[in-house]
Amino acid sequence: MKLVVLCPHFDPDLAPTGVVMSRIAHELIERGHQLHVVTALPWYQNHAIEPGWGGQLVRGEKTEWGRISRVHPFPTDKRNIPARAMAFGGFTALATMVAAASSLRPDAVLAMSPPLTLGPAGWAVAKLRRAPLVFNIQDVFPDVAIELGLLQGGKAIAAARWLERTSYRLSDAVTVLSDDLADNVRTKISSGLDTVKAESQAAKVRVIPNFVDTEHIQPREAENSYRAEYGLSGKKVVMYAGNVGLSQSLDLVLLAARSFLASRPDVVFVINGGGAARPDLELAAADLPNVRFVDMQPIERLPEVLAAADLHVVPLRAGLAWSSVPSKLYSILAAGRPIVASVDEGTEVARTVEQADAGLAVPPDDPAAFTAAIGTLLDSDDARVRMGRSGREFVERWASPAAVGAAYEDLFRELVEKRRGGKSK
Repeated sequence: MKLVVLCPHFDPDLAPTGVVMSRIAHELIERGHQLHVVTALPWYQNHAIEPGWGGQLVRGEKTEWGRISRVHPFPTDKRNIPARAMAFGGFTALATMVAAASSLRPDAVLAMSPPLTLGPAGWAVAKLRRAPLVFNIQDVFPDVAIELGLLQGGKAIAAARWLERTSYRLSDAVTVLSDDLADNVRTKISSGLDTVKAESQAAKVRVIPNFVDTEHIQPREAENSYRAEYGLSGKKVVMYAGNVGLSQSLDLVLLAARSFLASRPDVVFVINGGGAARPDLELAAADLPNVRFVDMQPIERLPEVLAAADLHVVPLRAGLAWSSVPSKLYSILAAGRPIVASVDEGTEVARTVEQADAGLAVPPDDPAAFTAAIGTLLDSDDARVRMGRSGREFVERWASPAAVGAAYEDLFRELVEKRRGGKSK
């Protein structure tokens, strides 16, 4: 098949969603499909176009498997919602024009959210080429923005809700990462419809988890060059690795570090990554010698970074675990390291940690419970080893790249055959 893919990030951009979409694309390529990927110029790491990529609104690359078109993302501060909305609009307009002009003549279109604007963009391209659209949801927006207080005002929220619902209904299929997100999207996509239409719309929602590359990311020795480089040798390392954004309760990490400062001089807390919240966190941690901030590392170094920790933390603000499943979760499990997750009870993250016996899940925004869970795991080498091994075994069964690639291929074939059979959405 021939596929047009619209996504906000793609290799070599280091955004987690870019890593996800890059691997999905390459799994499809290995299965013999041709792709035209329409994405942004690399900009995620510093929220500015990376050196060597600027100077043009659109850059094109021919590949053995098709083509990559990179358009200007108009990067802005994530906390400035009006500016960010305009940036998404500019990026989406350019991406739509480039994708619509593709010479590939696609059998199907795959679009990724966020941003939500790529839903209508994908629909426009699919409509023009008479192809089905699969809309891949990584985080459910605007839920996340509303929970964080970044999107306010009745009219603005209503407009975002309308765009979300419309994007789902325009799609031939909507893929989400977990049953929680599926329930969320099904409720919205069927809202206000009669029973028959509601059931038809809800049936569009499919669960396909994000993959983790269990060949690339494997359990390794903790004492490695990353530890040596950042003065961590011989320490017990508690790590947060990922986007240092507004969705994460990283103040919990600083509170835990403060509580361990006098009693556990052997423990160091590492925040590895960058994002909108990092400058304020660094100021708050200025008097904490047991906290280290490390810039985002090259993707090829990820296995070493993950292995350098004795345990990892996944802290999400209250309410957000119902709208988001951090891709780092599966990477940590693949690395054979235990997790302390501060998330809403009953959500996918909490269930995964518990079902895999891969760590401890505690309520969100609860400093005492979070700190106690970290202490419990730091005090038991045997428990950490057992949980790390159990998490690795779980992820090997659940989220291999080949399984995820096959699931998308099957979905595209199903939709293409349905359309060719004369059936409508």
